[in-house]
Amino acid sequence: MSIRSLRRGFTLIELLLVIGIIAILAAIVIVAINPTKQLADARNAQRRADVNTILNAVYQYSIDQTDGSIPSNITSTATEVCTNAVEATCDTASLIYLGELTTDAKYLVSIPTDPKASTTNGAGYLINKDANNRITVAVPSTLEENDVSISVTR
Repeated sequence: MSIRSLRRGFTLIELLLVIGIIAILAAIVIVAINPTKQLADARNAQRRADVNTILNAVYQYSIDQTDGSIPSNITSTATEVCTNAVEATCDTASLIYLGELTTDAKYLVSIPTDPKASTTNGAGYLINKDANNRITVAVPSTLEENDVSISVTR
């Protein structure tokens, strides 16, 4: 029996080489998947849905009004939407109260909030109307991710 036949297993060099190759492949996969971008894309999809939800609720409300009016507190200045259902808890100087949309959950159960919004009572979405009463709901530039601007006007 020779000495060579008694030695079984891998050398340190072989193990380090295999571990190095696995680490390189794992890094390539992580870079290809890019979880940060994937999460930002998911938040942007949620923002698109929320913007459309708010806009649809405003228009459903206006259709139900006999004169077709939109909520009177929507102004021509883009202002953040308040999330509270009680108007007294909204700072109406910096937030727009849309509680009439959530009354009895007729148009909305609650005002949607941005996935990364950090204000206390603000939803993170801006709303305004133009001279022709067209409503725009948008995501402020401070919350945009992946250089995606989200704004819907009807």
